[in-house]
Amino acid sequence: MSKTIAIAGTFDTKGKEFLYVKGLAEELGITPYMIHTGVFAPAFEVDVTNMEVAEAAGYDIEDIVKKKDRALATEALSKGMEILIPRLYQEGKFDGIISFGGSGGTSLVTPAMRALPIGVPKVMVSTMASGNVSQYVGTSDIIMIPSIVDVAGLNKVSKTIFRNAILTIAGMIGMKEKLGDEKEDSKPMVAATMFGVTTPCVDRAKAYLEESGYEVLVFHATGTGGKTMETLISAGFFQGVLDLTTTEWCDELVGGVLSAGSTRCEAAIKCKIPQVVSVGACDMVNFGPMDTIPEQFSSRNLYKHNPTVTLMRTTVPENQKIGAMLASKWNQTETDMAILLPEKGVSMIDAEGQPFDGVEERKALFDAIENGIDNGHVEIIKLDCNINDKLFAETAAQKLIDLMEKK
Repeated sequence: MSKTIAIAGTFDTKGKEFLYVKGLAEELGITPYMIHTGVFAPAFEVDVTNMEVAEAAGYDIEDIVKKKDRALATEALSKGMEILIPRLYQEGKFDGIISFGGSGGTSLVTPAMRALPIGVPKVMVSTMASGNVSQYVGTSDIIMIPSIVDVAGLNKVSKTIFRNAILTIAGMIGMKEKLGDEKEDSKPMVAATMFGVTTPCVDRAKAYLEESGYEVLVFHATGTGGKTMETLISAGFFQGVLDLTTTEWCDELVGGVLSAGSTRCEAAIKCKIPQVVSVGACDMVNFGPMDTIPEQFSSRNLYKHNPTVTLMRTTVPENQKIGAMLASKWNQTETDMAILLPEKGVSMIDAEGQPFDGVEERKALFDAIENGIDNGHVEIIKLDCNINDKLFAETAAQKLIDLMEKK
């Protein structure tokens, strides 16, 4: 069966380069589906015009041309691509998508790639690929390939990169059948959050859930992990959420480096997914190596987790703030959920004899949550154990099973 690759880019300014890429696809027996994201007329005939792209977002390409505003053009065409590309994929127009560009071209196409389902082949050859690509990739599975040289002209280096990029996406869409069909697993899926210092808890809860017939996907609560989980919850992947490690709120509110943003803890509530939550690793804020700690925190209780990660113990006022924020998020639920509070510590190092053991800090955190919750759908369960104890893990897992079965 013939495969089709969407090739998206600015065919007005980089027509020569994209024609070369188009030819490579055809040489491999793949049908190119050409989508023009440039402002002006393309250098060759296309399948989707820039007029169609702009119109998808409610813009007129002629007005954009007249205004000569590069920022407006990028915004209009990027929004149009984000709306149009998922629609064209659903219509069966292409099997995968590839693009080439600098910062502008990358910004034009990657929002549309992010809007496609996980698993759809997405390749972006970019001058930005060797740096921080989080703003382009987000929580998606875009493959970023460094262009090495600018996407400007054909030369020995650029041709090598272009060829490898086409072979990459051709392999993804063309060799899929070679691996055989992936058997669909009918087990209901559960999302769980974990940190190094809550690993024993989540490992045990995961095993308990798996023994009960569930499949568990664990997300590392490092900012990106929390964002990714929230995205996949919104996409409908999960039947339950075991959000036991909400430490990313510490970084968001205190100023650490692993924040998941202000929308953390919202997706399961909005989607009305059963969930059991806790305050795992809310005893700590994350920073890089010891010499990167901001000056205002230099006298705090610091713990060298490893050479690249330094942890800072949260204070009583910070715990009050974190607890109040978590309560405000969880109060929004319209479905039954449970909050489990481990009275003997929220992490491996918040335990008797450990460096972050903090009775007052835990009390401040728990009191803020208990005082903040005023929703009858929320059950608060206190357990006389550490979060990593078997009792806590199995209580959390069984409670989630109960909620899922009830729904």
